[in-house]
Amino acid sequence: MKRRRAFVVVADACGAGALPDADAYGDAGANTLGHLAAAVGGLQLPVLEALGLGSIIALEGVAPAAAPALHGRLGAQGPGKDSTTGHWELMGAIAPAPLPTYPGGFPPQIIRALERAAGRRMLCNRPYNGIAVIDDFGAEHLREGALILYTSADSVLQLAAHVDVVGEEELYAICAAAREVMRGEHGVGRVIARPFTGAPGAFRRTEGRHDFSIAPPARTYLRELQDDGVPVHAVGKVADLFAGEGIDHAHPGATNARALAETTRLVAELEHGFVFTNLVETDQVYGHRKDVAGFHGALREIDAAVGGWLEQLGPGDLLVITADHGCDPAAAHSDHTREHVPLLARFAGHGGRRHDGALADVGASVLRWLSGRDAPGLPGTSFIDI
Repeated sequence: MKRRRAFVVVADACGAGALPDADAYGDAGANTLGHLAAAVGGLQLPVLEALGLGSIIALEGVAPAAAPALHGRLGAQGPGKDSTTGHWELMGAIAPAPLPTYPGGFPPQIIRALERAAGRRMLCNRPYNGIAVIDDFGAEHLREGALILYTSADSVLQLAAHVDVVGEEELYAICAAAREVMRGEHGVGRVIARPFTGAPGAFRRTEGRHDFSIAPPARTYLRELQDDGVPVHAVGKVADLFAGEGIDHAHPGATNARALAETTRLVAELEHGFVFTNLVETDQVYGHRKDVAGFHGALREIDAAVGGWLEQLGPGDLLVITADHGCDPAAAHSDHTREHVPLLARFAGHGGRRHDGALADVGASVLRWLSGRDAPGLPGTSFIDI
């Protein structure tokens, strides 16, 4: 057990078909990967195809595998369709109630409290696309120094500021103060710092995004691993999503290129432990913008990286490829979609089986792989028999 490693890689927003309650979320018929495949005339993902992606659901361009890894679909047990609750559930923490959302913007008393905490006025205050909002409000922000405050269908409060007006460290401090305001009934899942740069007409985000999350609502498999002396590494926004709880080492991953490079380095260098990686761009850059060509391109880059990892993984290694929710390009809206997520798990003895279950099955399986035990108090059923 001490020489074993586990890698869980979340391709953000790569849903695999609507959950039974998707209609309650306005997402009936959602199928991110299926509709993406149709939109681009077939996906070209040879490594993921060989692992069994086309054995999970029918996907144009991706044939069922002759000798797949363990494969199937997982579903959320709790409410929501966002990255926070999705990642929590993968590690066994299920939100007891939906996190608060603000489709009409934040109420006046909250805005006043935020302005006092920040020492600056707020602009916008409504759901908005993160790129469009800086295009539409960036010039006013530059003139007046007011912060751009916006939200989405998710439980988030986002604050955008130009680095020449509010430096990144100052923006982080403001978001930390905003996090303290957004507690109790207004305890949004994340307060997100969104620094940007450039001139009007050519604004662009920096890689300085930082998420200030609430802590998971229950004990996680990350804590179980730590109790067993297993080092936990987080790549990308994972550490932020768990508010640092259960994380020993945080590694950068603001872009897919950086997160893939960090994961590749850990595959090559790590002797023992757990690596939990988020690949954000299939959601943040391509999913919400319905950029199907860019989405497919990002998946092809992931596919190539997975191929490189497989060449280095040995019999003591577990590799899981999954997702946290959907972001269907065919949906009438541009928000996340309530979907199953794909499961591909490559490990010694997988036998090519199909496993359909809950998101928490991932955490349960990682614990069993690395510690040889279960955690009866946590949800999830291991797909690994050892």
